Amino acid sequence: MSGANFDSERDLVLEREIPVPVEKVWAAWTEPEHLMQWFVPKPWSLAACELDLRPGGVFRTVMRSPEGEEFPNSGCYLEVIPNQSLVFTDALEAGFRPTQEPFMTARLTLKATKIGTLYRAVAMHSGPENAKKHADMGFADGWGKALDQLVELMS
Repeated sequence: MSGANFDSERDLVLEREIPVPVEKVWAAWTEPEHLMQWFVPKPWSLAACELDLRPGGVFRTVMRSPEGEEFPNSGCYLEVIPNQSLVFTDALEAGFRPTQEPFMTARLTLKATKIGTLYRAVAMHSGPENAKKHADMGFADGWGKALDQLVELMS
């Protein structure tokens, strides 16, 4: 997974250098008690999450709107390289079983820097229409606010 190329028509990216050590960023992504606190932009929240941190393991979250409506999301991990890379998709359930309506695969890469971490999150889509849909849903703002929350939590 780590060798795939960026496709400007189908992929959305958030890249930022943040003042948080790689190990703490990794913990924020891989420990449910941390993920629950920052993963969705406030006033949204996570009602639940289940993480089985291995290729084929479940990555499941339930997002809750400010009005209390819940939106379950389920997928599986494809790649887990501690403190370096995390790849997950909703195209597959746990155990690599295909889903009915895949939307994206996400690749998170972390690299240590002098001030903390070079954080790069790429949302890969099957076609330009899904990338546009995700952009219109507020990818840049939402993922950016969530990253701000991660930095605040882990600093």
